[in-house]
Amino acid sequence: MTYCVGILVDTGLVLLSDSRTNAGIDQINTFRKMATFQRPGERVLVLLSAGNLAITQAVIHELHENPGEPDRPAGIFGAINMFNAARVVGDALREIHERDAESLKDQGHEFNVSFILGGQIAGEAPRLFNIYAAGNFIESSIDTPYFQIGESKYGKPIIDRVISRSSSLAQAAKCALISMDSTLRSNLSVGAPLDLAVIRRDEFKLHSHISIDMDNEYFNKIRTRWGYALREVFSELPDPNW
Repeated sequence: MTYCVGILVDTGLVLLSDSRTNAGIDQINTFRKMATFQRPGERVLVLLSAGNLAITQAVIHELHENPGEPDRPAGIFGAINMFNAARVVGDALREIHERDAESLKDQGHEFNVSFILGGQIAGEAPRLFNIYAAGNFIESSIDTPYFQIGESKYGKPIIDRVISRSSSLAQAAKCALISMDSTLRSNLSVGAPLDLAVIRRDEFKLHSHISIDMDNEYFNKIRTRWGYALREVFSELPDPNW
């Protein structure tokens, strides 16, 4: 299992992924689930993946193998806007489905995969997409400024309570990490190290891309303080009188 979250705010994007994969309790491994595509000054895109690792790696390989060129507008580097970039990912996913889906089904495996694509291409604002296994996708909105894939239920409440499009990038990053901490505590199939990417509006490059392990000072500080604050608030709530 995995947990990935992408948050879109007025000043940019925050994207966070874990790196644990497992095929049973005795087969736990670490694989990065974040891929980046950037051409400084023109575009920056981050792709998060969840689901069957062989499928997600095949899609990412396809995107890197067919990057597109300025004089041949194909591939993710040739996409004229983020909507078109999401279509490029969807098309790559459909190609892999056409090639591998029947073989997977014969072996008793579902074609189970999903992606979050966030970024900015010159000429438009930052955008965020959730791409499904069929290659279709939806875009975030004012009312839904974030997407989650994988083990999403544990980390959802804090985002719903805290994040809006007017939140700062720092608040979005902090909230994403607390959301991840909630998931780490409740599901052993999600694990460190974490990949955190921050994209500032109109910079057209990764503002920061950080690997966070369980010894990270800041991550340990906020998860400890968050746990303490929750217990303190809980103890102050009135007890039921029935």
